[in-house]
Amino acid sequence: MTRILHVLDHSLPIHSGYTFRTRAILRAQQGMGLEVRGITGQRHVADGPVREDVDGLTFHRTVGVPSGPAGLREWREIAALADAITALAADWRPDILHAHSPALDGLAAIRAGKRLGIPVVYEIRAFWEDAAVGNLSGTEGSLKYHLTRQLENLAVRGADAVFTICEGLRADLVARGFAGEKINIMPNGVDLTTFGEPAARDDALAEELGVGEGPVIGFIGSFYDYEGLDDLIAAMPLLLDRHPGAHLLLVGGGPMEDALLAQAAASPAAAHIHFTGRVPHNEVERYYALADIMAYPRKKSRLTDLVTPLKPLEANAQMQLVAASDVGGHRELIRDGETGVLFAPDDPAACAAALADLVDRREEWDAIRHAARVHVREHHDWATNAQRYRAVYLRLLGRADDGRVPAAA
Repeated sequence: MTRILHVLDHSLPIHSGYTFRTRAILRAQQGMGLEVRGITGQRHVADGPVREDVDGLTFHRTVGVPSGPAGLREWREIAALADAITALAADWRPDILHAHSPALDGLAAIRAGKRLGIPVVYEIRAFWEDAAVGNLSGTEGSLKYHLTRQLENLAVRGADAVFTICEGLRADLVARGFAGEKINIMPNGVDLTTFGEPAARDDALAEELGVGEGPVIGFIGSFYDYEGLDDLIAAMPLLLDRHPGAHLLLVGGGPMEDALLAQAAASPAAAHIHFTGRVPHNEVERYYALADIMAYPRKKSRLTDLVTPLKPLEANAQMQLVAASDVGGHRELIRDGETGVLFAPDDPAACAAALADLVDRREEWDAIRHAARVHVREHHDWATNAQRYRAVYLRLLGRADDGRVPAAA
């Protein structure tokens, strides 16, 4: 059986968009008949054994803690992860190393792949220099920004094949001078087998939270600056002018939480804005079921224009209406007016108008929900999309595609 070792920044049991995408990929590849495992670098900080089985998946850990001054510390991380991959390969012999961003993982896999004489796939989920700008831990144009970008270029250049999660990232790499035929797209997706019938509305939870009969506008996720939740809060008084019973339900937490709480408290719509804090992952569906419309008002930036988010797809899979800002990442996922609605980014008035108009179209809601679910099934279902890996793996292994990945020679 062909073995794929996925090289990761972090993994389950940590819950994040990164780990959920990883879980979906590994499960889909298992369904294809591949044998898969993951190995994480030193940035996986959850306590646990050096080999950990979670949700039917096996992950190996790189021991140690990153140390040293910036620059040297990252190269030490690369070396430690490369050594851990090489040591694991002596016992569990992978046919391909499949590394996932950030570039530190890609560079470690490339170093180990050369030692082992096996091909390396590098998959980019976001450019981490842009992600740092988006979460306010970095500055565009800074020395760190450019160094991180150069590490990304080294990883792309050294890998035998590259995947990105969307066209925006691929186009950016091509503009940097990389050959388009080297770069494949593996779009963000959902495991539709995990989504059954949408949960029924929990009236007791609605009463506890004080959201009334609605309409309820929801957001579930991390509170980063680039998510634009300040614009969503600013839109609420305008939305109430047209729909006095509207409420905003914000589920999650993150770096902007204190600022958003203060903004909401000072808003004339304060009584209609509700924060739940973080909720257990197994209870998230209860909160989705309270929302009539899920809102994703991302600000316009390189990050949001180049990267497709996962949350709108998860909402569509659960038959939720989606309203999102008109940035590049959203345009790759949403057909405006058909599977959701788009509105101008960084514009609370445009956000309020789009939400109010969608509330007014209540007789169209079922048709929009159905179209969105069909779109996800046809274009963003992991069971289907994971087959895109097959052709690349087989080419790297020098095999013909007969519709299955054959056992290793």
